[in-house]
Amino acid sequence: MDTRNQNREIQTPALIAYHVTERGEQSYWTRIGAAWGHEDAKGMTVQLDLIPANGGRIVLREAGQEPENNEG
Repeated sequence: MDTRNQNREIQTPALIAYHVTERGEQSYWTRIGAAWGHEDAKGMTVQLDLIPANGGRIVLREAGQEPENNEG
C-alpha cells in the first residue's frame, strides 16, 4: 500500500456517499462509500464499497451529517 492510500485511510472523509431509493413517498438511504479532498484542493477521490445496480441515485453529504430517511 502506498503512502497516499495510508493517509486517506487515516483522514476523515470530507463527504459520505449514499444510495437513495424512493418507494412511494419514503426515501431509503444506504451508505455506500466516501470521498476525500485532494491536497491541492482541485479534486476528490471517491471510494465506493457498493455500486447501485437498480436505479436510485447517489448523494454525497458532508461527513458527520446523518441523513434522515426522508431527506434529499
